[in-house]
Amino acid sequence: METQKNVYLLETRLPVKHVINKITVPLKLVLLSLTVGLSAIVLASDDHIAPEEFLAKVFTTSLPPSNTVWITGEKKEATENILGHKPGFLRIRYWGDSARSAWIVDEIGKTEPITIGVVLNDSEIEEVKVLAFRESRGWEIKHEFFTRQFKGASIEKNHRLNRSIDGISGATLSVKAVTNVSRLVLYLAQFVSS
Repeated sequence: METQKNVYLLETRLPVKHVINKITVPLKLVLLSLTVGLSAIVLASDDHIAPEEFLAKVFTTSLPPSNTVWITGEKKEATENILGHKPGFLRIRYWGDSARSAWIVDEIGKTEPITIGVVLNDSEIEEVKVLAFRESRGWEIKHEFFTRQFKGASIEKNHRLNRSIDGISGATLSVKAVTNVSRLVLYLAQFVSS
């Protein structure tokens, strides 16, 4: 015959098993509430910027019509050199003219595309903005402390930026994607007519 020993919670004289059963339902509700609440915070921080919204901020008076630069011949070879791989596109759209233009380009970070907006003014970068970041790591590139490094940058003969860009630990591929898109846009802007 097996004897059963009861374990009591101090000062209540209730068996621990009984107390745990009583706490389980409220605890489950608390955990569910926390999960739902934290999910809402994560979804709220998913701050993509629509291309239309980006362009409206760049061109406050009226949006110029879009134009296209085709990636063929010499431009295709240079694009491969700048990106470090064959481009997944045959053309890139831009808005504006040779004096001031806005470009929206998708480039792969580690595994997912990053949508990047670049504004040029007189062959220099006026602004870089990450419009959509889909990677699980490297999201720090969305912040101004990173993107403001590009302001005033231009391209040299070897398709390199005229300044170095500080990296972010854990975001190496995302930093590389933004840097390469900036270089590409500066290069392709040379083919834009007034």
